[in-house]
Amino acid sequence: MDKPIDAGLKERAAKVIPNGMYGHESTRILPDGYPQFFEKGEGAYIWDADGNRYLDFMCAYGPNLLGYRDGRVDAAAARQAALGDTLTGPAPVMVELAETLVSMVDHADWAMFCKNGTDATSMALMAARAQTGRRTILVAEGAYHGAAAWCTPLPSGTVAEDRAWQQRYRYNDIESLEAAVAAAGDDLAAIFASPFKHDVFVDQELPDPAYARRARELCDEKGAMLVIDEVRAGFRTTRDCSWSLVGVKPDLSCWGKSLGNGQPLSALLGADSCRQGAGSIYVTGSFWFAAVPMAAALETMRIIRETDYLEHMVALGDRLRAGLDAAAGEHGFRLRQSGPVQMPLIMFADDPDVRFGYAWGQEMLARGVYVHPWHNMFLCAAMTVADIDFALAAASEAFAAIAARRAEIQPSPALLAMAAAQAGQH
Repeated sequence: MDKPIDAGLKERAAKVIPNGMYGHESTRILPDGYPQFFEKGEGAYIWDADGNRYLDFMCAYGPNLLGYRDGRVDAAAARQAALGDTLTGPAPVMVELAETLVSMVDHADWAMFCKNGTDATSMALMAARAQTGRRTILVAEGAYHGAAAWCTPLPSGTVAEDRAWQQRYRYNDIESLEAAVAAAGDDLAAIFASPFKHDVFVDQELPDPAYARRARELCDEKGAMLVIDEVRAGFRTTRDCSWSLVGVKPDLSCWGKSLGNGQPLSALLGADSCRQGAGSIYVTGSFWFAAVPMAAALETMRIIRETDYLEHMVALGDRLRAGLDAAAGEHGFRLRQSGPVQMPLIMFADDPDVRFGYAWGQEMLARGVYVHPWHNMFLCAAMTVADIDFALAAASEAFAAIAARRAEIQPSPALLAMAAAQAGQH
């Protein structure tokens, strides 16, 4: 029997890439059988290197908002590509995109563009420090703000000084936030917050409006900047900044992933309260000003404004959540489904080592549905009711399969090793 193409690619990659893969898309700590390499995407589906098709609930870890290869976005990108992409200076579309984002995001008076979420959050960090002349930032425990030395969750290769001017607080905990602000004293430059608590391995939490308001008040009292990291959730909870849902305006917001429906682009949006600081820092990249991703983003913004993409995803998410709860209960399981329904985290109750989550993920994959056992997932606008019903039918079969071998399911050695290594580095 011929070796699967994905397995062969993993072997080849291990010889020329450290560990064969790195970063958040590595499958080394996912259940056995998860493919590492994919050939194509179309709408809500992806095909791995062996030609297997999956309904994709990871959406490329977020960039797929409207559907892979959305014809409207691809056409806009192609039109710009015919003119030019990375040039000696930016194309006019940069100004148009900045104007568009400022018109759509209520707190924003200006925009700066880059490539990845880490670029945007690092720019926010620098701009806040430049604006305030201070060093200390507050970051919620367990929050992910990128993979630079100041924020990477696995700090191998970094030094303590990279995080020397950080204080931690607990998301949604006003007392904890106030204590961190007090500890920062007169050196507070910024409070960083996620739109909602979307840490891995733990239930998601929507922001408590009182906590969000207090964060704004504390920044105003101290002359510090409030930064909302929209990289993961941007345009998936609302057509504005996510904290507009709780009536709070930040000074800075960081955007990426779905901004160009898969095109490599991110952005830092800011209020006039941080314009001087943003204008004083030196940040750049050879490909940050590429025009094709900006043209794709401009069309994506049009679709966001003019269609019911968000309401469609929410309706599908409601259907998925209710159906999964019912199917799990029929087979003796109870799920912990948390977060917005269009960005679900699906974990098993009474499953501290994620053994049932891993086993269920394997069974879903075998039935053509790609789910993640401990990271939040995503719905995209290309999904249909038929897709959700297909996923629910697969889920029912998967619950039945793991119920039949419940007593013999063991925790993942790879996951346990990762947890031990992570604990040893902190």
